[in-house]
Amino acid sequence: MSASGGTKAIVAALSANLAIAVAKFVAFLFSGSSSMLAESVHSLADSGNQGLLLLGGKRAKRQATPEHPFGYGRERYIYAFLVSIVLFSVGGMFAIYEGYEKIKHPHAIEHWYWPVGVLVFAIIAEAFSFRTAIKESNPLRGKQSWGQFIRRAKAPELPVVLLEDLGALVGLILALGGVGLALGTGNGVWDGIGTLCIGVLLIVIAIVLAAETKSLLLGESAGLDEVRKIEAALVDGDTVTRVIHMRTLHLGPEELLVAAKLAVQHDDTAAEVAAAINAAEARIREAVPIARAIYLEPDIYDEAAAARGTNPAMTPSPDESPR
Repeated sequence: MSASGGTKAIVAALSANLAIAVAKFVAFLFSGSSSMLAESVHSLADSGNQGLLLLGGKRAKRQATPEHPFGYGRERYIYAFLVSIVLFSVGGMFAIYEGYEKIKHPHAIEHWYWPVGVLVFAIIAEAFSFRTAIKESNPLRGKQSWGQFIRRAKAPELPVVLLEDLGALVGLILALGGVGLALGTGNGVWDGIGTLCIGVLLIVIAIVLAAETKSLLLGESAGLDEVRKIEAALVDGDTVTRVIHMRTLHLGPEELLVAAKLAVQHDDTAAEVAAAINAAEARIREAVPIARAIYLEPDIYDEAAAARGTNPAMTPSPDESPR
């Protein structure tokens, strides 16, 4: 994800959510609708989430230190994980509590035009934010489906904003449905049911976000296309004849570690091998610019031993297949 693209989507979402949160809370004060209160807390939580994403992006740009020699790129993953926790605790659980209380103690909605007007305004604002996130994501998504993009994206910001905005739009529709049914039937229980549905929706989105960002925190390999480019760049067919082992790891969304054991000719001199390794590093950086840390080890490949299976280190392990 380009920094500018992600930041633009986050700022658009933050601006929309702050305006919507204020409008929803005013509508709650005038109408007493629990759906409006849940939605105002939801928008406030989303605003905090976008603030966390911006903070994580800023902190991730710090230079590497002796204590953190690979830099701070993963801070973007940590703050994205915090977003999922905030969305769950502040947004989802509060909405479920409010919905339960409204169902248990229902009351009529007053000044109906406030919640209805604010919900319509919020849907328009959230649609604008969602459209911005989609527009910024499309160049990176390529031919992937949206589900694949969210699962495979190494930069967490755009998937987080996409899911937040989608959840906000669906939540607003649920709130509008709850308020509409409460007004049409004169039964405030429907308002509480709408609030409960919003809470369940937010918890589901929070779980999805937590699962995806947890995987990034644990450390994910490079994508299949990048792995193929690196493998092609490593082998020159002269001194480097094949890749014996290779491991890749994202140190951050735009920082990749590459470690590989390479087969070289047994009769090459140390100077020839060193030159071949340096050339391979240069080819990797040209093919995959985000490869920042590269560690290459030359070795002699024993094809006969590998075929007999007496030396497993001579061949890639089954679990090394590119994802």
